[in-house]
Amino acid sequence: MPVPMSTNPLAEPLIRIGEKAIARENNAALDAYFSPDFIFHGPGGDLTYPELKAYFASLRAALSGMKVERAAIIAEGNYLAARTVFSGKFDFVFTAAPGGPLKPNGREIRWEVMNHFRFEDNGRLAEEWVQYDVRALNEQFGAPASRMV
Repeated sequence: MPVPMSTNPLAEPLIRIGEKAIARENNAALDAYFSPDFIFHGPGGDLTYPELKAYFASLRAALSGMKVERAAIIAEGNYLAARTVFSGKFDFVFTAAPGGPLKPNGREIRWEVMNHFRFEDNGRLAEEWVQYDVRALNEQFGAPASRMV
């Protein structure tokens, strides 16, 4: 397991949830980690926890050997910022792609995400803001240029 850059007690569970429950299906761990009222703020708009959980499942189904690695974590109180790297081989249909399903291209996919997390006092993840290069990710997935925003 990577060593977090932060000694904040929220850093190690953030690393573990990516490796053990986002990259690998573990709904019980996800349900315990995310607040029921969790909200995700991303380039395509906001998602609820059930919507984000379904997106994770779609990524796992599309990418062989999916990995979620935290490359850096910086913390201040109940807030963490991280650079997260997602990767895997695009071997199966990606059903949750913006604009509709994408057929696999067999390519290795890798994208970096800048995350900002807010945790409840009990340590559950309450809110997340995410930024990434949507166009570059769509190109890796082989999305038609008309679907790139």
